Amino acid sequence: MTLRSVPPLLKGAAGAFVGVAMMAAPALAADYEWTFQTSETAGEPQFKIKQQWAETINTMSDGRIKIEILPTGAVVPHNQTLDAVGSGILQGHLTDPSYFSGLNPAFSMLGNLVGAWGDPLEFLEYMQYGGGEELYNELVNPYNVHLIGAAATGLEAFVSKKPIRSVEDLQGLKLRAPEGMVYDIFSKAGATPVNLPGSEVYTGLEKGVIDAADYTVFSTNHSQGLHSFAQYPSYPGFHSLPMVAVSMNKEIWDELPDDLKQIMATATDALAYDLVFKLKARDLEAVAEARADPEIEIIDLPAEERKKFRAIAQQEWANWAERNELTQKVYDSVVDFLKTRNLL
Repeated sequence: MTLRSVPPLLKGAAGAFVGVAMMAAPALAADYEWTFQTSETAGEPQFKIKQQWAETINTMSDGRIKIEILPTGAVVPHNQTLDAVGSGILQGHLTDPSYFSGLNPAFSMLGNLVGAWGDPLEFLEYMQYGGGEELYNELVNPYNVHLIGAAATGLEAFVSKKPIRSVEDLQGLKLRAPEGMVYDIFSKAGATPVNLPGSEVYTGLEKGVIDAADYTVFSTNHSQGLHSFAQYPSYPGFHSLPMVAVSMNKEIWDELPDDLKQIMATATDALAYDLVFKLKARDLEAVAEARADPEIEIIDLPAEERKKFRAIAQQEWANWAERNELTQKVYDSVVDFLKTRNLL
């Protein structure tokens, strides 16, 4: 007897039974389950945006891909995720490549070419259409890592206990800077860089280990309370626009079906713009709040001083270009791109 032929009362009971059975059935397991580590703590807005990226991929793939996003240091230290991804300890990461400068200086040149970019969209255009992503894969493929796509948080702000109104004001300033080119450029500008992980910026400022920090975007600095110790933030930023390398184990990538590769790439392109515009909106709100606080003075470094800082940076680009064949290729590629866009 079919369900259609049973009396209405029994039909309702049968329908309820089917519904309960469907609810009791276990969800289908994902075809691919991966762990990606980020370079942020779990409370930062960038971390939450990256979690949304993973959820988007899960939805777009109809549940075939499930990615767990972990905060910095959850599996390995922030500067060891490249090796962890290549070896399969992690399946991927979303991080600043500058942390791997000790392995190859090209990571600094591609990850954070200090002073090069006036806007994150310039950088994204270079990476997607100016040859940057191809060069980055040339760099990381030997480590068994594949770049899915490049993103960026936006121009970083600068927090300081002392007002920085000129390049000369950087003289002797103890500032947190990550290893690599940004560290060297601040040294050439007269500052005294200190290599601290981002998770130690707050305590470093609080305890006087550092007087200033190249850390992240204005809104994150503000929400973490850095301006209670460093009352002279610089905004808009004048120095740093770090890349967010969205990468995964190359063997896993190579074996993925084409449709899933396309989903990963499309979601990563969307992530790039989500990070830029969502963080920009947060920055504008935080700047308005900070300006209403009489204890905080936001300093916009004058155009002439920005030009001086960029001149120091350009000299260091050329010095780093001589380090190996790939750094020279990156230098030539970026300079050519900037010139064709009348940005240099």
